[in-house]
Order: sequence, then structure tokens, then C-alpha cells
Amino acid sequence: MNIKFLKTSEKNFKNSLEGFLNFDSSNNEKIVETTNNILVEIKKRGDEALLEFTKKFDGLVFSDASDLEITQNDINAAFERVSSEQKEALMEAAKRIFTYHEKQKMESWSYNDDEGSRFGQKITPLDRVGLYVPGGKAAYPSSVLMNAIPAKVAGVKELVMVVPTPKGERNDLVLAAAKIVGVDRIFSIGGAQAIGALAYGTKTIPKVDKIVGPGNAYVAEAKRKVFGTVGIDMIAGPSEILIISDKHSHPDWIAMDLFSQAEHDELAQSILICDDESFFNRVKESIENLVEKMPRKEIIKTSLENRGIFILVDNLDEAADVSNQIAPEHLELAVDNPNELLEKIKHAGAIFIGRNTCEAIGDYCAGPNHVLPTSGTARFSSPLGVYDFQKKSSLIELSEHSASRLGRVASILAKGEGLFAHGLSAEYRIKK
Repeated sequence: MNIKFLKTSEKNFKNSLEGFLNFDSSNNEKIVETTNNILVEIKKRGDEALLEFTKKFDGLVFSDASDLEITQNDINAAFERVSSEQKEALMEAAKRIFTYHEKQKMESWSYNDDEGSRFGQKITPLDRVGLYVPGGKAAYPSSVLMNAIPAKVAGVKELVMVVPTPKGERNDLVLAAAKIVGVDRIFSIGGAQAIGALAYGTKTIPKVDKIVGPGNAYVAEAKRKVFGTVGIDMIAGPSEILIISDKHSHPDWIAMDLFSQAEHDELAQSILICDDESFFNRVKESIENLVEKMPRKEIIKTSLENRGIFILVDNLDEAADVSNQIAPEHLELAVDNPNELLEKIKHAGAIFIGRNTCEAIGDYCAGPNHVLPTSGTARFSSPLGVYDFQKKSSLIELSEHSASRLGRVASILAKGEGLFAHGLSAEYRIKK
């Protein structure tokens, strides 16, 4: 398998690396046009358009939009069909995710200054959040857990889930996960039309304050278009993993960790950084031996050949510098002294410390969220968390003395900006 190989010692290393990292996220014109048309129709015709698009794209005919909602009896039946082993795994994962996210919850605070005035911050949860979950044959119960749990911890009053059910095919694991975490309502809709319904509201689908969850290119474009009308979590690019390894790691472990992202799709990116050139040969040998056993081997091969990169560095300090330049979604530190290397890492969505810590466990049940910034956005973005479902309001309560003293300050500044009414408003509080 031909995987790109770079050396930091090469003259044009940085330019070469940037070229390999670049992902063309510009949307296909057809996707943009189709998505725009869908959103316009949903906004204009509501349930009527929603039923038409559900028939067109999912092959489902409903006589009334109220039939789009999955009943509690159907959810309970799906839960009963799930094996006891799967239920236990879902509940163990949910418990760990709840525990982690409880620690993220922000609390209101305030203080009083020496003039008797009070200042602070009031934290309140969002009222209603929409969760998009891929459906049909695809089973992403982990997405339900990771998106719903921080919203629940934040205190969101109502969580509305949408999941496409093409030709009526529902996924029991997804519905079971929704029941475990307490999703309030679930609708059998998907695609850009589901995003539009959540953003604008219809007679049947309640308008939400924020939309979270992964989807295809049409869903991503729709989220981009409705941002501002509602909040969104992020526009995610292809999945990424970067592994910094020394020569002491087991090459089979490293190869399989690279596969764990490459199997997502052909555009996923897997990168290995090491300070020992011979180790790359050992990993490549493991890749060749293991890939043929993978059910998604063709996707893995295409991903590694088109977007995979091996990077040889002079030392691990340089590895940290290269990693910070890339700002990966997932970063594994498979080295002898991972915590020492951790101190040098500035930009990464999630950091997996030590050889025992594979990224895959983080995807499902470690506790931290698996919704992470991609395409270098870890330079300025964070994982999805409870803080995404809470908002802050500033608190200002002035004493009579402060209102008088600060009124003079505000008046001077306001008149300096040419805002006369601002100045007078502040002056009215000045004690004569």
C-alpha cells in the first residue's frame, strides 16, 4: 500500500504537509441548490412540504404529519428487542458519559464591590434542542448518547430527536439509546428537510433553539444555512486521527488504530508521526497483513492511500510541534512518557494518553464527548459539552452611589461617541 511519506528535515516539509492536509470542503452546487430549495419549501409550506420530501427521499407515505412521530409504545418495543448485552453496554456507556459531563456544568455567580453594587453571571439552559441522528441501516446509538447527555445535564427542558427511517426501517439500538437518556420526542424524518423543520418549526415539529448531531452533505449544508436562526454544534469535516508513536509501540496496535478512522469513509485521514524510520516499515507490514481481514477493507485502503501520511521527525518535541500545526480531531500519544509529551500539546480535539488508550474507546464509553472539532479547527474550538447547552446572562445591579459615580464616566464616554441619549440616560442617575 502506497502511503505518503514526509520528513520534517525536507526543505519544503511545511508546504507539502499543508497540501496533503487540505480538504476541499466547498459544497457541490447541486447540494447547495437542492438544500436551499428544500429549506424554502419547509419554511413556506411546513408539514405539507415535510410529508412530500419524506415520501420522495425515504419512500414513506403518511396521511397526516402527526404520524411522523414515533410513539412511546414503539420506542418501548424497540428497547425490548435489543439484547440484554447491548442494553448493558448502552447503560454502562451512558453512565460514564453522564459522570464526565456532570463536571462540566457551569453555575451562576456574582460578587459585590465596595460601593454596594452587584455584578455577576446567570447560567440558564436552552429551552429546546434538536438532535439529528442518521437512520436506516446505519446504527449510531453512540451519537444519541454523546449529543443528548450533555443537553440533559445542562437542564434542557425538551430534546427533540429526528431520525430518517427509509422505507420504514427503524434501528432498535438508536431508539433504545434515546429511551435510556430520556429523549422527549422522536420523529421519523431526516435530511435537509428535518433540519429545516427543527429550525423553522411546523405545525407538528416544534421549533428548537439549537441543532446538534452528524449527517450527510445535505444535512451539513442545511445546518450551515439555518445557523443564525438557530444555533448549531459545528460543521464537521471527515474524521481524523494523528498518532505520535515511538519505536516501542506494537505495530499491529498502531495499524489498527489508523484503521479505526480510515474505515469511516474514503476521505478520513490517518497520520502517524515517529522519530524512528524503521518503525514505519513495521507498521506498514502490519497494515498489509491486517487490512485484508477488515470488512471495510476497500474504504480503508482508499483512505490510507489518498489521505494517509507517515511523518518522520528528529525527536518527539518536533512531533509535538507538527501535531500542533495539524490540530487533529483525535490525537494518540503512544510513547514511553506520554504525560511529558502532553505538556507540549496545545491543539487537539481529544488526547488519548499512553499505549493502552485507543481512540475507539473514546468513541463509545470512556466518558468524554466524541463530537470533536475537525479540519484544524481544534485551534479555536472545543469538544461538544454541557456548556454548548447553557447560556450566560450578565448581571448588573447598581447602588445609588455607583449609579451616580459611574453615570459621570458613562456620560463622558457616550458623548465622546456622539450618542447623546446614552449620555443623558446615565446623567439622570447622577446625584445633584
